[in-house]
Amino acid sequence: MRLILLGPPGAGKGTQSARLEQKYGIPQLSTGDMLRAAVKAGTPIGQKAKAVMESGGLVSDEIVIGIIADRIDEADCAKGFILDGFPRTVAQAEALTKLLKQKGRDLDAVIELLVDDGILLSRIENRARETVAAGGTVRADDNPEAFKKRLAQYHEQTAPVSGYYKSIGELRTVDGMAPIDEVTKQLDAVLAK
Repeated sequence: MRLILLGPPGAGKGTQSARLEQKYGIPQLSTGDMLRAAVKAGTPIGQKAKAVMESGGLVSDEIVIGIIADRIDEADCAKGFILDGFPRTVAQAEALTKLLKQKGRDLDAVIELLVDDGILLSRIENRARETVAAGGTVRADDNPEAFKKRLAQYHEQTAPVSGYYKSIGELRTVDGMAPIDEVTKQLDAVLAK
């Protein structure tokens, strides 16, 4: 099962990825985690990424795709994987499609969690309150101003990725506004097809 979960920050991708990971026995792949692991392992692509990161630059799509290419060949991805937070741009989506085609693999689903921006802001504020109440540390980007910037960036750069997958007939949507268990049921229904 090879999946991509799309949706704005706070839509519930992380929560649903964890449930899918457990149900299907496939890893949720974070590009940030993969980059750090490749750098730590000293792989050829990790060394390229390290040089860029040490110079203060942004890691190129070519390097990120190279890291994903290496990662999805690892044993724990044999049954599949979940990409959450990638691709972030149409160029990355196109590069991922090309990569998977070269490896003779297809995506099983690209699912977008549809949510209302106003509700997202409430969710983020609630998540921050719950974290404080539990004695935890609130994420630096879990405040209204930072979240609004992240949301604007999402609409500008990442939302068009949905259009790309829709144009090639791969996009499915679920109501991300529903309660968590209902979203899980909707995802299960999409994946059962």
